[in-house]
Amino acid sequence: MTDADGVWLYAVTSAADLGEDLGDLTGVAGEAVRAVVSGDLAAVVGSVPLAVFGDEPLRRNLEDLTWLEATARAHDAVVSALARRGAAVPLRLAVVFLDDDRVRGMLDERRAAFESALDLIRGRTEWGVKAYGDRAALTAAVAEADLARTERGGAGTAYLLRRRAQLSARETVERDAAERADQIHERLVRQAAAGRRQPLTDPVLNGRRDWMVLNGTYLVDDDRADEFAAVVEDLGKQFPGIRLELTGPWPPYSFAGAEREV
Repeated sequence: MTDADGVWLYAVTSAADLGEDLGDLTGVAGEAVRAVVSGDLAAVVGSVPLAVFGDEPLRRNLEDLTWLEATARAHDAVVSALARRGAAVPLRLAVVFLDDDRVRGMLDERRAAFESALDLIRGRTEWGVKAYGDRAALTAAVAEADLARTERGGAGTAYLLRRRAQLSARETVERDAAERADQIHERLVRQAAAGRRQPLTDPVLNGRRDWMVLNGTYLVDDDRADEFAAVVEDLGKQFPGIRLELTGPWPPYSFAGAEREV
């Protein structure tokens, strides 16, 4: 490492879990990743040129979507490889220090937070569950449920009741979708060690026109992953008009609380 290099951070793990051999892992600049150790904590880092990853050039590069995507993929590849070895607190993209001593200082300063995060994620993995609503199907399902609770009369009365239920369901479809999303999230949190609702993704950003009603992330015990997936599948059948999408496993970005304070 030279004065022209900075230190890109990927994750923090325990020195015992990491071991000594990082194999042929390479990072965002094609560099061999290495460990900076302080006590029982190890930061997995890479030496990167400040001409590309220093403050000003990094700001410019982050506006280049092609560069950003490639860099994010390289960063995540290292984090994912570390997560397969053991508990690792992933750090957000583009955390750069000037030298190893500053990295050790960060580990010492945030030791309690990192140790707490490692305890939380050890033996667990993050899974994502997104729920998408079909307005027409959800409206029909709500109308049928309302109608089933209403006493039926003759054919004319039944028609009027059905029509009223359909109109009411159209007016309340947003609220009904939100209520179903709340119920789904509550059920999934009970199956997980922790769960968080993330902001709903803007269709413009993800290129999908689907109506997203839930964007949840859940920290699940590795030995209960199949059980969690089965619950997601079951919930998808329980709520007509709502389609659930399970993704993962992912490194536990959503539950690396210490990362936000670096």
